[in-house]
Amino acid sequence: MSQQPPRTDTVRPLRANTVEHWDIEVDVVVAGYGIAGVCAAIEAARAGANVLILERTGGWGGAAALAGGFIYLGGGTGLQRALGFDDTPENMATFLTAALGPGVDQAKIEDYCAGSVEHYEWLVACGVPFKAEFWGEPGWEPPHDEGLMYSGGENAAPFLDLAKPAPRGHVPQFAEKKIGRRSGGYMLMKPLAETAAGLGIAVEYDTRIRRLIVDDDDRVVGVLASTYGKPVAVRAARGVVLATGSFAYDTEMIARYTPKLSGRPGAAIEEHDGIGIRLAQALGAELAHMDASEVAVFGDPQLMARGILVNGRGQRFVTEDTYPGRIGQAVLLHQDNEAFLIIDEKSLEQALDTVTATPFFRFPPTWVAETVAELEAEMGLPAQALQTTIAAYNQHAEHGADPLLGKKPEWVRPLTGALACYDLRGFTAGFTLGGVRTDLDSRVLHVSGEPIAGLFAAGRCTSGLCAGGYVSGASLGDGSFYGRRAGKSAATG
Repeated sequence: MSQQPPRTDTVRPLRANTVEHWDIEVDVVVAGYGIAGVCAAIEAARAGANVLILERTGGWGGAAALAGGFIYLGGGTGLQRALGFDDTPENMATFLTAALGPGVDQAKIEDYCAGSVEHYEWLVACGVPFKAEFWGEPGWEPPHDEGLMYSGGENAAPFLDLAKPAPRGHVPQFAEKKIGRRSGGYMLMKPLAETAAGLGIAVEYDTRIRRLIVDDDDRVVGVLASTYGKPVAVRAARGVVLATGSFAYDTEMIARYTPKLSGRPGAAIEEHDGIGIRLAQALGAELAHMDASEVAVFGDPQLMARGILVNGRGQRFVTEDTYPGRIGQAVLLHQDNEAFLIIDEKSLEQALDTVTATPFFRFPPTWVAETVAELEAEMGLPAQALQTTIAAYNQHAEHGADPLLGKKPEWVRPLTGALACYDLRGFTAGFTLGGVRTDLDSRVLHVSGEPIAGLFAAGRCTSGLCAGGYVSGASLGDGSFYGRRAGKSAATG
């Protein structure tokens, strides 16, 4: 991450009685035109409010438009049913409680799961397309335009025995994908932006939120923004919605709250500088799970599932066929960012014959060797460290079992013959999951536990569903779901 200059602008709230002139007056102001912001704006407008979106860049989309596009939905959505998968809100909640913890907001988990089917139908009604086709292979996302995939390790240890596995990664259909440029996330945002335009929602681009404006009772009544350095005072008669994203690109906040991400690439966009969180903090907002982060590992899931991952001591530490984000968290947060992928020649050839959405994660191995002992020496490991690990793995793999970590039998076979090893040390990137605490109506909560009047928030500037763990689709899922709640709440004052 690049170094940032010391902060000079204050984030303390501005008193309304000091505002000499309101440049714009509306009912609801939404700061940020990503997934949370657009959903908030749509619902606020449908509730009868005059809505203005302030977007700091030159166009809609935010991080959502560049994302793979997973929206984590379940409980028996139309897409799940069409593809023959049974699911219930209770089953979904059991899994998410285990996968996103410890310390999840149980009420929020249950609320989200109970409303998941309706939210799916709302997205479809807004024009978001989902193709009724399932992709069942390990991967970061479907390689084509398939609409459903496992995206959180639901069908891997330890979760497959806690809740009935069901795929919940819903991906908007997009035939001409360009990973990192135009993927499913683009086809999520595009119809929603068109819906917002159809409702006559006003947008001010290249406009950055600077301070919240409060009245004498500390109610939020507007924002002070800037456009090309010019201050703009915007009155919000009913409420302000913060949808400004995470703090993944603020070096000071990263160092303070998630230091293991310091110096790592930010798996977000540079506009995610934590401004919404700091503005809410200045009003006394409570924060939650600021140390939580999602971590991507730059490894091919097809290779990882067929091989074994070892740490810097030559020991296995994670189920290789699980959600790759879970692997990334284990590597960075628990293994000092050290991991090595070991696979034999036969399995490597099989993996390379499969289709992947991330071909750039397939690169030549760091070392190749004819024996485990030779590979161990090439890697610089102590004698017998890797040999013992592979001997134990192979002993059980002969019977299709992995009693140590629980990898599914379909991916378990002995590692024999020539071996390849990929050095994945430092091959991680992450983004932050913590933020302001909100209630089920997306009202920002003061440290006292009471809502801050006139202030609402959704998306990655809030703590959301995740307390530590992650599933692909949680950000776009709870951002859109609670963005809607924020819009409705703000519109009703």
